[in-house]
Amino acid sequence: MSEFIASASNAIYQWYALPLLLVACGLYLTIRTGFVQIRGFAGGVRRVVRGMSHHQEGEGEITPFQALSTALASTVGNGNIGGVATAILVGGPGAIFWMWVTAVFGMATKYAEAVLGVTYRVKKESGAFASGPMYYIMAGVKSPGIAKALAMMFCVFGAATALLGTGNMAQSNTIVRTFVEAAAGFGLEVSPWVPGLLITVAVGAVLLGGIHRIASVAEKLVPTMLVLYLGMALTYLIMNISALPGVFATIFEYAFQPHAAAGGFLGVTVRQAIAAGISRGVLSNEAGLGSAPIAHGIAQVKHPTDQGLVGVFEVFIDTIVVCSMTAFAVLSSGMWQAAEYQAASGDLTAAAFSTSIGIAPLVIAISSFLFGFSTIIGWYYYGETCWEYMFGRKGIFPYRIIYVALLLIGGLVTVETVWNIGTLLNGFMAFPNLIGLLFLGGVVAKKTNEYYASEKGGGSG
Repeated sequence: MSEFIASASNAIYQWYALPLLLVACGLYLTIRTGFVQIRGFAGGVRRVVRGMSHHQEGEGEITPFQALSTALASTVGNGNIGGVATAILVGGPGAIFWMWVTAVFGMATKYAEAVLGVTYRVKKESGAFASGPMYYIMAGVKSPGIAKALAMMFCVFGAATALLGTGNMAQSNTIVRTFVEAAAGFGLEVSPWVPGLLITVAVGAVLLGGIHRIASVAEKLVPTMLVLYLGMALTYLIMNISALPGVFATIFEYAFQPHAAAGGFLGVTVRQAIAAGISRGVLSNEAGLGSAPIAHGIAQVKHPTDQGLVGVFEVFIDTIVVCSMTAFAVLSSGMWQAAEYQAASGDLTAAAFSTSIGIAPLVIAISSFLFGFSTIIGWYYYGETCWEYMFGRKGIFPYRIIYVALLLIGGLVTVETVWNIGTLLNGFMAFPNLIGLLFLGGVVAKKTNEYYASEKGGGSG
């Protein structure tokens, strides 16, 4: 079964499959929006800063900053710790370059998802708002048959990804491994059951409160965990600043040529570098998956572009900042070539930082717990929204029980299996959403032009 999952995941991430569709969609949306990731970046930063004061501008379920925090809670997860490490192990240093490419075009994709999420959100009988690709696909795609098929396909794979993939099992797996690694660094032997049970109980307590509690926890947790992790990463960067030019040179060199075997590293082809970089990039920033508009779409904003610009900032923070910091530590330390870490994930990142910072395993363990915890609660809401769309409110309680139970199982399976499941389901989830985005590119362009032509947009973002 593990071999089948790995083969299927590799097939989806061949350059001519999902990677080509992701880049093509991102390029198309970049052109249609007039390079919104560049002209709108400053505006996105201003909206994030303003949103910290709980500024409310229009109808919606949660504040713009809570929407960003919920989305960031889901994106800034253990993909930034364990996912980057596995990308390098699977695709070599060149994988980081392709991760950056995914992020550049992903900013426009995430922008479009947030714009469409707000534009086509619905108000349920309870008075609560709901959003996501299933709603904008059904409302925006003119062919009813195609629209229904794409919407249901997204919901099926969205719920599966939340239960079995990046939103759940992959997170608990990395939390458990980094926790055990940190304990070993202090001479302690800890059973994987301990951190597994800890994260399961903590998540269960938060999920009882629904989206408002999730958003409230996320807006406090996300800034804290970013400051903790980036503070350590910046300290490492300063201590090893002389290695930075060499790391960049290695990344760019091996993005376009094979990497030979070195130490315990077996070597990779350019095709492997592209597949690993794009798959882990998507896993980390989720641009194109269709998950983020479920949160961005219910933000309290007057114009869809307001939240779209916040989405641009989200991808920048996740991949260009956080993932790059992790990659620098892993590559500059040389630990990625060590034989004992060729089947690692977050434990490789912990070992890399510990070459210069003695308490790094402890900080990584805490960061992994916070990153994973935030991602798990955010993805629960995404999965619940997909589940409710398919089965109604009556199906939510069984979904919640299954979700929490799988957390514990995820911490006990092998690294390779859990990440392959995650990347495979990400691919299945992305296809219907990307097709929907291509259908609705004209709507995104219209909303963008409307915004920048108005006094509110001012033409400057």
